[in-house]
Amino acid sequence: MTATTAQTASVSVEYIRYRVPADRTADFLAAYTRAAPHLAASPHCVDYELTRCEEAPGHHILRITWTSTADHLEGFRESGLFPGFLAEIRPYIEHIEEMRHYAPTPVRGKGAAIPSLYDWAGGADAFSRLTTAFYDKVRKDDLLAPVFAGLAPEHAEHVALWLAEVFGGPPEYSRTRGGHTHMVAKHRGRGITEPQRRRWVNLIQDAADEAGLPTDAEFRSAFMAYVEWGTRLAVYFSGPDARPPAEQPVPRWSWGAVLPYEG
Repeated sequence: MTATTAQTASVSVEYIRYRVPADRTADFLAAYTRAAPHLAASPHCVDYELTRCEEAPGHHILRITWTSTADHLEGFRESGLFPGFLAEIRPYIEHIEEMRHYAPTPVRGKGAAIPSLYDWAGGADAFSRLTTAFYDKVRKDDLLAPVFAGLAPEHAEHVALWLAEVFGGPPEYSRTRGGHTHMVAKHRGRGITEPQRRRWVNLIQDAADEAGLPTDAEFRSAFMAYVEWGTRLAVYFSGPDARPPAEQPVPRWSWGAVLPYEG
């Protein structure tokens, strides 16, 4: 299985709404603190969060993202982790007002409170400088020049659009070129080797320095996480046994550890 088949489409979000008497809220939070490791240890649990209402402090909502509803009901609840979890929260079951599973919808997004990697990098100009510097290095590199021989003059511009969209910029690559499957097709049959991939990674880092991309640890770690993911897929899809992926959108990368097709 490759990263392109990460199971994100079938996730199920469980919401459990509690109304806990004021004199029991401290014990309630303590019980969930003890129960949480059982959730965290489950391979079916993606994440979880317990929130408390500011206007009505007795109201709490537990959100648990499961890999699927079936994985919750037939996986976690039938596993050895469930009895320990249940033992901690059993005294508060009587305070549950709702316990249901919800499926994600396409209506979602991120606000402007946290800048995208695209904005943090400096926008379209930054990615244009990056690919210009990178392909200038590629053309002079004995290991990579043969791989990129014969590329169209506008190739660097297309890759700049791709990277800009990946890191949170406008969907110009999708609009003018296509999605992830289109990019994958550009690598079919090229037989990219691991030494060539490593050289690509090194040169893109050098180009990022030359282009003046941010050097803070948070940005560079996210940037390089995508570079590693993308170049390893490129090696796979350039090989003789690779199967072309189903039609997929351009991945969207963000700060921290994320799944590229999350949602």
